[in-house]
Amino acid sequence: MIKDSLLEEGLIKLGLFQDRALSLLIRYIEEIELFNPAYGLVKVSDRKELIVKHILDSLAPLSFIRGLPNNTIADVGSGAGLPGIPLAICMPDAEVTLVERMGRRAGFLRNTIAVLGLSNVKVEEAEMEKLSGREDFSLVVFRAFKPLDSAILKKLKRLLAPNGYIAAYKGRRQSIETEMEQLGKAISWELVPLEVPFLEEERHLVLVKP
Repeated sequence: MIKDSLLEEGLIKLGLFQDRALSLLIRYIEEIELFNPAYGLVKVSDRKELIVKHILDSLAPLSFIRGLPNNTIADVGSGAGLPGIPLAICMPDAEVTLVERMGRRAGFLRNTIAVLGLSNVKVEEAEMEKLSGREDFSLVVFRAFKPLDSAILKKLKRLLAPNGYIAAYKGRRQSIETEMEQLGKAISWELVPLEVPFLEEERHLVLVKP
């Protein structure tokens, strides 16, 4: 299919192409498309938008993430499993926990993990606050989540192992700088520009080292 060729080309542009990854990502996309009408997992008009704005967007910072401590990753507010499932597919040595508070979506995630046979992924059906202190993750990631503020940052920090990082998928640089300035100078953060294949929008990864 043309749309699957788009995914393959995107993976090649990101330096991530493998037959296994392509096959699993296509199967994952099919699961989202199957359940999206009932569960409202993502807002997309077609498969092309799903591939570019969600799958390739989730994988765009992978080369950078591989340089961070990443053996245990928490995807907070996982929703449809983004970015956690694409990261887990392309990083089979990492243990990924999908944190999702909504029961129906958590059920979708469990089913999808089983369908894809992803042994390195588990689901925590819980509020982020209730998970705090129960796990120590080397990396906490999230996208399509609330703006970072001091209260949310404090809760995220409780999930981290010593020397862990928080990585937030964000959009425009100007909006990010305004958002981060409100946290004050006590927060150490780095802005990483991202190139998402076929996407003509600004994308960045905000890396926070508490």
